[in-house]
Amino acid sequence: MKPRHCLTVSRLKAPQQGAALLMAMLTVALVAVLAATAVWQQWRTLSVETAERQAQQAHWLLAGAQDWARVVLREDGRSGNTDHLAEPWSMPLQEARLSSFLAADTSGVLNNSDGLADQVFLSGRIIDMQSRLNVRNLVVNGEIDTSELQIWLRLYRLLGLPEAELLQCSAQLKAALQTNANTNAANAPLLPQHMEQLSWLGISSASLARLAPHITVLPVATTVNLNTASAEVLSAVIPGLDINTARQWENERNTKPWDSLDDLRKRMGPLAQNLSDKRHSVNTRYFQITGQLRLDSVTLVERSLVLREGIVSKTVWRERRALHAEPGCISTISTPC
Repeated sequence: MKPRHCLTVSRLKAPQQGAALLMAMLTVALVAVLAATAVWQQWRTLSVETAERQAQQAHWLLAGAQDWARVVLREDGRSGNTDHLAEPWSMPLQEARLSSFLAADTSGVLNNSDGLADQVFLSGRIIDMQSRLNVRNLVVNGEIDTSELQIWLRLYRLLGLPEAELLQCSAQLKAALQTNANTNAANAPLLPQHMEQLSWLGISSASLARLAPHITVLPVATTVNLNTASAEVLSAVIPGLDINTARQWENERNTKPWDSLDDLRKRMGPLAQNLSDKRHSVNTRYFQITGQLRLDSVTLVERSLVLREGIVSKTVWRERRALHAEPGCISTISTPC
């Protein structure tokens, strides 16, 4: 039989060994948590830096695309005063890998060491914004222009949209312009700068979707370029021109663009005699440039409105929008210039 004091010592050592084991396990768990936290923070920092770097690269790539588009418009401005859909600016750039745009170095080798150029896709297009009806034309010198209102009413009837909505929009636009001129005016909507903002004037989203290819919002009143306008716009802006005849006009001008309004009058007969230099033209000053860059699950879209005077192009406003793969992840940055 063991002495009594030996049994007592054994009983005391057992709890101490259990406590030591528990402390060791807690220490290992704490170290694991700290290590995992450090790894996660490092990964998060790397992810943020990578995202910021990619965003900066995308920004500069899209800025380069915008500069390229302005060069195209400048060269087009050198060729003459007529703008039509057979010119280089009207040809959309289909989505292509960035590597296909990069030039090789002096040795003839493409510099794409990180492989990023093979993962990035670019596309874009230039749109003639004077191929559409301009909302700003509805109000002249603070009053609704009745002749312009008739043009819009013809478009609304052609598209089957509610005319009351147009009348409300005209009244709201008048109030918004008065507010813009007089800061003391109250209870008036803000003046839209982009077509999506026409909902401020009472145009429904369903109507905007139908109107989108045919209308625009420009800073000043403008003429309609008949060389680039759709058949619907041609039918609306030329009195007496029904939609079927407008499509015939569209086919005629696509075969051979009109050089001037006089040329149009000679070729298109009696209906063309009502054309006005104040409302119709065959050239354009306002263009919209859209560039799109796609990298993995993120698509970055940049739009800008450009005013071309001769061979000089000035950016009126610029808007950048990021579209993520996850639904609802959309961010927009709009910059006036």
